[in-house]
Amino acid sequence: MLYSFENFVLDTDRRELRSADSPISLQPQVFDLLEYLIRNRERVVSKDDLIADVWGGRIVSESALTTRINAARTAIGDSGAEQHLIKTLARKGFRFMAAVREQQASEASATTTTRPALPLPDKPSIAVLPFQNVSGDPEQEYFADGISEDIITAISRMRWFFVIARNSSFAYKGKTADVKQIGSELGVRYLLEGSVRKFERRLRINAQLVDAATGAHIWADRYDGDTSDVFALQDKITNSVVAAIEPSLLEAESIRSHHRPPDDIRAWDLLMQASSLFWRLNKTDGEAAISLLRRAVQFDPDYAPARSMLAFAMLLLGYLGYIPPQANEAAALAARAAELDPGDPWAYVALGFHAFTERRTGESIAHFQRAIKLNPNFAAAHGYLGWTLSFDGQSDEAIAHAQTAVRMSPHDPQQVIFYGAMAAAYYLAGRYEEAMESARSVLRYRPTFNGARRLLVAALAQAGRVDEARSELARLKGFQPDISIAWIEQNVPYTPAAMVKYLEGWRKVGLA
Repeated sequence: MLYSFENFVLDTDRRELRSADSPISLQPQVFDLLEYLIRNRERVVSKDDLIADVWGGRIVSESALTTRINAARTAIGDSGAEQHLIKTLARKGFRFMAAVREQQASEASATTTTRPALPLPDKPSIAVLPFQNVSGDPEQEYFADGISEDIITAISRMRWFFVIARNSSFAYKGKTADVKQIGSELGVRYLLEGSVRKFERRLRINAQLVDAATGAHIWADRYDGDTSDVFALQDKITNSVVAAIEPSLLEAESIRSHHRPPDDIRAWDLLMQASSLFWRLNKTDGEAAISLLRRAVQFDPDYAPARSMLAFAMLLLGYLGYIPPQANEAAALAARAAELDPGDPWAYVALGFHAFTERRTGESIAHFQRAIKLNPNFAAAHGYLGWTLSFDGQSDEAIAHAQTAVRMSPHDPQQVIFYGAMAAAYYLAGRYEEAMESARSVLRYRPTFNGARRLLVAALAQAGRVDEARSELARLKGFQPDISIAWIEQNVPYTPAAMVKYLEGWRKVGLA
């Protein structure tokens, strides 16, 4: 069943919440809670009703229930202050307030149009789909994902390839889709897919390379070893893929992993577990990911990828408001990661992120450029470089890098940053309609992203649509009641000339 309301669709068959066709990560209990509220929207649902349906009648604390309600609200752009979608009725329970349209998934598929095909890049292009876990143990899901992630990273370092980023390849995880359709939607010529079977220490990996245009299999192979061989097996698969697509590249450039393997395989294992949680980009999974990454650093203090990922996770989750700011510790972790492995692009992304929030714009740009030099297919580095350039008023370059990030990773949860970079760049270039369009793209995906709503307010005011700007400002104050000119000057890291231009819109809307 599909439940459509405002800009959202809750798909009970796929267990997905989507906004503007982009998936929004939800914990299973939060999904069940939201579905139950929507199905029973004609009445007030008591706490006992929720506990009986979502938790199967188990004892649940008041704080656990409140946490799940807040998570459901956040996912659909609501808040405890606004309650325009999920309303709390004191001593009675909760009610879902939005108008909902129901549709069977089969009916929707008959009327849904296929996404337009993306043009193929002018270089060999590939997406590595998440390898299937065929171990018979759901707990090994992260391990299969980790194999895929490492292969993506290895191929991404090849400057002659165009590689779809991990977060967009993984949007197809668990879905049945025709290879031609996936290739068309991602705009790539080749797809790598496979499976991983892990039993105790034994490991078997099957991999196959497919021509997405024709569906024909180009190459397939099987690799056996034990968990201590995991990095060697990944190298073998990567070499085989590149040799099948463009044999001459093997002679021109080494594609072996630039990372030093960890001394303790448990550090890599924990890193992969953390990655599978972190990219859901929510508070609960983010905190769990950070805990796992700290353990990885303890197991192997010299394993750079664990340090750089921990640093980046702390910075991004702090920026999104999911954890308290820990910027200084994150900066130290990233700096040490860069010392341990100067070829780790995530270390420089973390350093660039930290420098940007500290208003060291030139240093931030240099770090992001270093990350791109190390990995030309690094969507996040392009996106954050665009973000930093946009806040410095370098609009043309900012838009180019942000668009590159979106092309490399069209289904990325970080698109709130990528499109936010475009919105800021368009605004500072005086292209207010395009700024509004980009800001709304962010809000369709993450309605509570205050930075995008702030840009929408300013762009509307600059375009002469002051009444609309005031309406959006009123909604923004539901999420950020302390918004003021002084708050913007203190907390939004525009460089001086860019800040003057940004504040023009706010003064037109009457903000003091």
